[in-house]
Amino acid sequence: MSTAEKIEKDYLEAYKAKDKVRLGTLRLLKTAAKNLQVELMRPLTDADYMDVLLKQAKQRQDSIEQYTAANRSDLAEQEAAELAVLREYLPQALTAEELHEIVEKAVTPLLGEGMKAMGKAMQIIMAECKGRVDGKAVSDAVKARFQKG
Repeated sequence: MSTAEKIEKDYLEAYKAKDKVRLGTLRLLKTAAKNLQVELMRPLTDADYMDVLLKQAKQRQDSIEQYTAANRSDLAEQEAAELAVLREYLPQALTAEELHEIVEKAVTPLLGEGMKAMGKAMQIIMAECKGRVDGKAVSDAVKARFQKG
């Protein structure tokens, strides 16, 4: 079952179950996907849906941070509930050990070039782990590895 089919099926189930949070989140996700489809002028692939999911999850995460900083816990909780729904469609996140191994494998051949090769390492890792790890965590790990030498 494709990602689009799974989202549509879950949307209908949420509608029938009157699950407002899930229904609203999936409705926004479907709208974002439809907007991308119109922009690209072609049917969306699973990779396209993954990009939409990642973007929506990142938006929720940013909103949670902003609402928390503004002492709006009610809004932060709403965003957290929506983020939990979106995470069900994302691949399993990398563990710290898995990230360490991947960073080690990508950075070791580039150590001779110094910190200027950090961008290359980031590209390699992010392409390999798309959707499974946060870019900030990768950046911190790669920077630490380059500094370690």
